[in-house]
Amino acid sequence: MQIPAYEREPFLRSMETDVVRTGEARGRAFVVLADTILYPEGGGQPADRGRIGDVPVEDVRTVDGQIRHYLAGEAPAGRVRVELDWARRFDHMQQHTGQHLLTAVAEQRCGWHTTAFHLGERVSDIELDASKPTAEQIAGLEDAIAAEIRAARPVTARRVSPEEYATLSVRTRGLPDGFTGTVRLVEIAGVDLNTCGGTHVRSTAEIEGLKLLGTEAMRGGTRLFYVAGARLRRLLGAHHERSAKLRQLLGTSDDDLPSGVAAKLDQLKDAQRAVKALEEELAAAAGRALAMGSEKVANAHWPERDLAFLQRVAREFVRLAPDRVALLTAGGEGQGAFVLCAGERATMDLAAAGRGVADVLGGRGGGSGRIFQGKATALSRRAEALARLETLG
Repeated sequence: MQIPAYEREPFLRSMETDVVRTGEARGRAFVVLADTILYPEGGGQPADRGRIGDVPVEDVRTVDGQIRHYLAGEAPAGRVRVELDWARRFDHMQQHTGQHLLTAVAEQRCGWHTTAFHLGERVSDIELDASKPTAEQIAGLEDAIAAEIRAARPVTARRVSPEEYATLSVRTRGLPDGFTGTVRLVEIAGVDLNTCGGTHVRSTAEIEGLKLLGTEAMRGGTRLFYVAGARLRRLLGAHHERSAKLRQLLGTSDDDLPSGVAAKLDQLKDAQRAVKALEEELAAAAGRALAMGSEKVANAHWPERDLAFLQRVAREFVRLAPDRVALLTAGGEGQGAFVLCAGERATMDLAAAGRGVADVLGGRGGGSGRIFQGKATALSRRAEALARLETLG
């Protein structure tokens, strides 16, 4: 079996090859090539992206032993040029090699075994069989990884026979059932020897740096998050930019940002309490004003208020006007609310009248006691609903 170009020459960015098969699956055209520099998803590493001719490649998968390149357009034929999205590939190489180094050092230094790996779009993680690592352990692990990156240890890949594989001390979770053929090993000199089919950098120095971001408990173990390489620099840049904006907004230093935010949140809570108290007073005053009126059906509309405000107004109204009915609305066309309320001595059938109002206002409603409430999508028909109520006894 020919070893594909992405494994033979992982730093190759373009090549010419032949289309040997075309087809369609999952609503997309695909091609199988005689050779490819595009890595198919597997082993925790996402698929590469690129172009075949002028057609973007959206995904790469191994299906029935063949590497399918799923396309964003029609499948080309004959001799084609394959271009690799190198920035994406190198990012994956940094994250994946970083994972190998992280896993190996975590096992050797702390006795933590990696049970799974996920290379995410922004942050990657490994799952460990350890529970609740301490902050000191995480800091020590990160320092040890940084030392191995500075050591610029060579990273190499090779294939060995099953017989040679059996004689080697290899970190592995085991080969797939029914596996045959040679075994691909990735080695970080002096640190790790591991079974892996992914793409990797040539030296730990090319990882550039690795930052452990935090942990979370999962299934009796721990998920450990990290970023490496260019992602680390982008993350630091984003944090710095965000901190600069916060410093400007809060008028404080980086060190005082947490206390500054806490103070603002306390102020916001105080303001929210004050607003709520004022809204209660406003609603009560509105209810009293409506109760003092003489209309057969009292009515009012508040464009900037909500259903909760209407409910407060209604409670005050029915308390002060036991013989009368009120139609209250709030909001705007398409997303309004209404309340129909009646005092305890009012003779109107509130449930029937409320359903009629809901129908006219293009909404639904319900209620119990002396209040019927609901949503309204056609507040432009408010006058029609009011006229209907005025005809009721």
